[in-house]
Amino acid sequence: MSRPSAAALPTTGRLAAIDYGRRRIGIAICDAARIIASPHEVHAPAADPVLEAAYFLRLIRAEDVVGFIVGLPVHADGNASRMSAEVERFAAWLGGVTGLPIVFQDERYTSVEATGLLARAGLTRGRRKGRTDAVAAQIILTSWLESAGDDRPAPGALDE
Repeated sequence: MSRPSAAALPTTGRLAAIDYGRRRIGIAICDAARIIASPHEVHAPAADPVLEAAYFLRLIRAEDVVGFIVGLPVHADGNASRMSAEVERFAAWLGGVTGLPIVFQDERYTSVEATGLLARAGLTRGRRKGRTDAVAAQIILTSWLESAGDDRPAPGALDE
C-alpha cells in the first residue's frame, strides 16, 4: 500500500485515530478544529467483516469523522515490524469500506506511554487494561496533530 500524505485529508473536520490490534482497536477522536484529541473507546473487532464495516460506518456518522490516522507499528530503528503489513492491510480495508482518506503515524512507544499515564492516574490494573488502547490512539492522534501543524499558521496571542 502506498503511504498517503496528510494532503489527502480534508483540512478541517474531525479525525479518528486507530491503534490497531487483533483483539482490541483503540480509537481516539479530535474536535473539528483539530485542537484536542480525546480517547473515544476500545473496540473489540468482529470476526465478520460485514459487522466490522457496519461498526466503522456508524462511528463515521455518529462522530462526523472525515479521515483516519492509523498508528503504524515500526521497530525502534524505524524499520517495518511484522505487524506493519497487517496494519497496512487493515488500513486499506478501512479506506475501501469507508471511502475516507487514511494516513499513517509512527506509533512507537505509544502503548508504553499510555500505560504510564494510566498508572499515574491511579486506576486499577483492570481499568488501565481496558483503556490503554484508546489512550494510545489519543497519543497517536495528538502526535499527528502536532506534526501536521507545520502547515498551519501559528496561533495568535491569547489576548488577541
